[in-house]
Amino acid sequence: MIWTIELTATAANMLATIADRRIQRKIKERIDQLARDPEKQGKALTDDLTGYRSLRAVGQRYRIIYTVQEKRVVVFVVAVGIRHEGSRRDIYALAKKLIRLRLLEPPKK
Repeated sequence: MIWTIELTATAANMLATIADRRIQRKIKERIDQLARDPEKQGKALTDDLTGYRSLRAVGQRYRIIYTVQEKRVVVFVVAVGIRHEGSRRDIYALAKKLIRLRLLEPPKK
């Protein structure tokens, strides 16, 4: 089965802010790979990010955070960024903040 890939406006903006076009292209290619078996890729997240999955890209440095909505056969990419453990700019910290501010709605099953 082929899944439809949709980027949220937030994810599209995060991707656009990456200055290096080669990195952008590699991330886009990795996102396109989610069209086949997105549930078998990445890892399930926990705590505040339950219901989302994380996929490594570009040499393990960047993360793609996404959710799968089976009823619509759609993969929503909700955030893209660098993993900076312990930093406010960490992609997981940003995703949690977006959820807290209700700018990123939790996935509906």
